[in-house]
Amino acid sequence: MFTNIAHASEVAKETAEATAESGVLASLGINGTLFIFQLVNFALVALILWFLILKPLTKKMAERQKMIDDSIDNAKKIETNLGASEKKYQEKIDQAKVDANKIIEKASLESLAVAEVAKEKTRKEIEQLVETARKNIKTEREESINEIKEQTASLVVAAAEKILGTKVDASKDEKIIDEAVKSMK
Repeated sequence: MFTNIAHASEVAKETAEATAESGVLASLGINGTLFIFQLVNFALVALILWFLILKPLTKKMAERQKMIDDSIDNAKKIETNLGASEKKYQEKIDQAKVDANKIIEKASLESLAVAEVAKEKTRKEIEQLVETARKNIKTEREESINEIKEQTASLVVAAAEKILGTKVDASKDEKIIDEAVKSMK
């Protein structure tokens, strides 16, 4: 009997606990065992979804986000490099303009120097031509004067012959010509 009482008290205790539990859950309209099975099913579904779908999906999203961030960083680097390249390009264009102006200025100075040399050369050639012309004129003048003197001497001899009426011999002729030439100088 004592064992029956102990056993009965245990059963009563379990029944009381079950009724207490089922009483609170039953008052809310929840079956305890069904609730525990549903909770286990939910945990299993959540774990399956986590490991099969959510974890690979978050991994892919993290990779995609990293790729997007890398692309944005590369775009910023490219933009920075493009700005630097444009600056270098503009500097080179400006330097090329300065160099071109220097070359033009140098060519202008060289052309002025060449023109000056050509002018000097032309001036010297003209001076030589003028000098040559002067020498030629002087020579021609002297030749003309000598020719005029000879003709004058011949005229003097002819006039003297007419005046004297006789022809003078060669030695007298030469003497008269020399005297006439000396008197003309």
